[in-house]
Amino acid sequence: MTQRVIPLADERQLRRLPTIPEVLPAPTGQLLDTRGRAVKDLRISVTDRCNFRCVYCMPKSVFDKDYAFLPRASLLSFEEITRLARLFAAHGVTKIRLTGGEPLLRRNLEQLIEQLVRIPDMEVTLTTNGVLLPRKAAALRDAGLRRLTVSLDSLDDATFRIMNDMDVPVAEVLHGIEAAAAAGLGPIKINMVVKRGLNDQEILPMARHFRGSGHILRFIEFMDVGCSNGWRMDDVVPSGEVLQRIHAEFPVAAVDPNYTGEVAERWRYLDGQGEIGVISSVTQAFCSTCTRARLSTEGSLYTCLFAQSGHDLRSLLRAGRSDAEVSAVIGRIWNSRGDRYSELRSAETAGLPKIEMSYIGG
Repeated sequence: MTQRVIPLADERQLRRLPTIPEVLPAPTGQLLDTRGRAVKDLRISVTDRCNFRCVYCMPKSVFDKDYAFLPRASLLSFEEITRLARLFAAHGVTKIRLTGGEPLLRRNLEQLIEQLVRIPDMEVTLTTNGVLLPRKAAALRDAGLRRLTVSLDSLDDATFRIMNDMDVPVAEVLHGIEAAAAAGLGPIKINMVVKRGLNDQEILPMARHFRGSGHILRFIEFMDVGCSNGWRMDDVVPSGEVLQRIHAEFPVAAVDPNYTGEVAERWRYLDGQGEIGVISSVTQAFCSTCTRARLSTEGSLYTCLFAQSGHDLRSLLRAGRSDAEVSAVIGRIWNSRGDRYSELRSAETAGLPKIEMSYIGG
């Protein structure tokens, strides 16, 4: 019998138990890292499970029927997530994005949204594959969610089924987008991960479909997140090439970012039919303005999407540590942050062990 090794099983154990600082400084609302970057965005993974097996995120060769997902007791409770979110808000976080896996698989997610939107001046968003939106969109809106992002990598049914690897038709995602729009969740952002030779022929069909829809289509370069997606630089379609293809049929012009640190470059159609975005993590690194922290499904804090290990905040919560102590730990971790993986990316760094995207969210 050939032994199959699943690297993620070990990587999830690479959690550091933080030490409590002797001095517990009060948060100032302006927490800076070693490169002067403030923490503004917190991405929270609420589940490591997904109903897709996308080839660039959760390939079925690793995440098969025998894969051991996290037990429920390991997951942060909604109350624990909200407590940490309030501590991050005191440090300057103004935006929370709920991710997964597929976040809508987390039971009663709308209850968590209700808690998070009560945090003063906090924007709460969500990223989903859209399949469960027909059943969930109205409840999400009633809970206080105002907008979301849907992942959709192709309009061609055969290509889409290959990419999600669960034989899910495009129609189910499009129906989810319609349900979200009908519920008042908008403008909706549509994220397309582009992989050369797999779905790059869908760039223009996607642009044609969503032009004038009121939704914002964004093209994401295929990234070397985790260790299981078989990333190669040859598979990356640079954002510049994406823009050239679109501009040849629908002329576009650059638009100023909505805020400092926005990951997507914005482009508008010159005929007024809306806008698109490109996210160029591989070819045009934006590490210098990165304001994002990530909280894993079981409560580990990661300061980079490409991190090799996290900081175990859950253990502090469950050991009865005070808000002041946990807040001081968060401050120390961010103050020490110097991550700039995408600026340093090379054949050597791409091969380093990294936490899977399905575990800490995109």
